[in-house]
Amino acid sequence: MDVSIVIPTKNGGHLFEKVLDAVFKQKTEYEYEVICVDSGSKDGTLDVIRKYPCRLFQIEPFEFGHGKTRNYGASKGNGTYIIFITQDALPATDTWLQNFIDAMKMDPEIVGGFGIHYPYPDCNLLDKRDLDGHFKGFGETNTIFHLDDPERYEREEGYRHYLAFFSDNNSCIRRDIFEKYPYEDVNFAEDQIWARKMIELGFKKVYCPYAPVYHSHNFKLRTYFKRYYDEQKGLYEVHQYMIAQKWTQLPGMLYRQVRGDCVYIRQQPLSKKEKIHWAFYSLFRNFDRFVGGYLGGKYHLYSKRKQQFLDRHISQQYDQRHA
Repeated sequence: MDVSIVIPTKNGGHLFEKVLDAVFKQKTEYEYEVICVDSGSKDGTLDVIRKYPCRLFQIEPFEFGHGKTRNYGASKGNGTYIIFITQDALPATDTWLQNFIDAMKMDPEIVGGFGIHYPYPDCNLLDKRDLDGHFKGFGETNTIFHLDDPERYEREEGYRHYLAFFSDNNSCIRRDIFEKYPYEDVNFAEDQIWARKMIELGFKKVYCPYAPVYHSHNFKLRTYFKRYYDEQKGLYEVHQYMIAQKWTQLPGMLYRQVRGDCVYIRQQPLSKKEKIHWAFYSLFRNFDRFVGGYLGGKYHLYSKRKQQFLDRHISQQYDQRHA
């Protein structure tokens, strides 16, 4: 078997069937299997999985973990390469799989790769801008990354983030390496923790813009607060990074970000009413980003009791495990 495609699922909704349909319509010379690990779906997700030649494994919701569930799914396959996608990451072309594996074979020292994310047509204005800009920064063609400047890596936090970025919403990993270095059992950022370890061990990663998926979200604002809390908890685990050292820094950060967003919004071909809408959206969304992120970044400093309180009342990952 050449490739094992692993998809964690839970209440995938109508989009998930489109994802599986696209996966099984790939034009490729590689032999592949699809493994779904479901953690308690109560909608029609299991019925959708059974429509396709997938291998289905079921776990309890409380057993789910971003790292350990993917490790479990990968262990059930035998492909030389392991591709991880999520239930809402829709392959955008029928050559997605072929291009991904071809990119992985460019250099024998490549151990992992990640593909581009396209915003869905309904993606909101600011997320679309951020998503496009983020992936454009990795190059216009297949690009290999490795730690070629240790002094800069030690000195520049941005460079460390850049080299460690990895997204298992759309990723590929060599099985021989993954069995030796599986994901850690963490609540968030398992993919970037893994990538940082690989980079520091001297391996290479590849960015493949020719292996695209559609993947974006339009969450409710309260959900963004929860996600930024979890995200910054994860970033601290990867980089010991905190969005702010003191809460007094937050108003200035909020002002600068909203001001920048408003400059962008004014440049768009929108009506005055739409521009006002997006300006207020920016204000509330960035409030969630900085306050939720501040609480998540400081998580390691809190007492066990406070950590448990915040997780119960804020963490989206906690909600998913206990639903």
